[in-house]
This record gives sequence, C-alpha cells and structure tokens, in this order.
Amino acid sequence: MTKLEAVIQPSKFEAVKDALLEIGVEGMTVTEVRGHGRQKGHTEFYRGREYTVDLLPKVKIEAVMPDRLVDQAVAAVTNAARTGKIGDGKIFLSRVDEAIRIRNEERGEAAL
Repeated sequence: MTKLEAVIQPSKFEAVKDALLEIGVEGMTVTEVRGHGRQKGHTEFYRGREYTVDLLPKVKIEAVMPDRLVDQAVAAVTNAARTGKIGDGKIFLSRVDEAIRIRNEERGEAAL
C-alpha cells in the first residue's frame, strides 16, 4: 500500500477529488493548510498599505491506496491540478506497512 499526499491550490480541489474518485480511490483526508515553496508568497495592498503574504492557502489531500492505483492516482492529481504556473503544488508518496479498520479489525487493503 502507498500513501499519497498532495498539496494543491484550493481552486483545484474539486477537480482533483473527482479525478481520484473516478479511478477508484475511495477514501481521503483533506486539510486546509498554509505554506510556500519557491514562490515565497506575494505582496498585496490593503487600505493603501503594502504587506507580504508569506504563507499561501493550500489544500492537502491524503489517501492510502493499493499499489496498483498509485500511477493512475499520480496522473489524475497531476492532470487535474496543473495550471502550468508556479505554485501548482507537490505530490509525496510513502509506503504504508499496515492499515487496520477500527470497527472490525480488518487489515491490509480490505481496511481501505
């Protein structure tokens, strides 16, 4: 099993969620987060004053899936979240040794 973590622009969340559901990724955890990568934020004006926004709003999607879905999931997230501009986001993949459903103690892929 593999855990996919994708940090994307909030405006792309619905498209990414739909793309993951379409390929068979059934469960996910979504968190509103703030951060920056290379773009380092931006400058805005409010009531005539200039200020710097260092941490930009992002959405973090976490999903654990069978290994057979990983390549499709990466392609789905990449295609749905890409604008071609800086700040599109990142995808992180990591191995998951075990998953256990609390309700009935199912293990492995059955617990997903």
